Amino acid sequence: MKKSIIINNIKHIVKVEDEMPLLWFLRDNLEITGTKYGCGTGLCGACTVHVDGQAVRSCITTVGSVIGKNITTIEGLSENSEHPLQKAWVNNNVPQCGYCQAGQIMNAASFLATNAAPTEDEITDAMQGNICRCGTYQRIKTAISEAAVEMQQET
Repeated sequence: MKKSIIINNIKHIVKVEDEMPLLWFLRDNLEITGTKYGCGTGLCGACTVHVDGQAVRSCITTVGSVIGKNITTIEGLSENSEHPLQKAWVNNNVPQCGYCQAGQIMNAASFLATNAAPTEDEITDAMQGNICRCGTYQRIKTAISEAAVEMQQET
């Protein structure tokens, strides 16, 4: 039986060792490069993707552990960068260098899927594991709050 993973709604046959980090499968094998390598130990959040809707660190998640699951990367969050978080990121000029932003957005999207009306403290707690070397944390929180309001209005 062939092993497969669904990534951004496309089924991919897996022809790599089960121990390969998902990050490298995405970047090197599939050339899906929005997910970034940061620390390699799951601490910085730059490599965050969704596995069945849950935010995970792809640098420490093995390909074998996600066989048969649905993976969403930043490229799959929305077709035209129209997700409320992506729009809020632009509206609030969040990125400086931009390196961590895909991971920040993916973590925030998973968080907002479970908490539609978060407080500032809840946002701070949820985003704790995502590091921004440029220090744009206040703009990140503002953008998440703005996106939450827009998402509530859409439902």
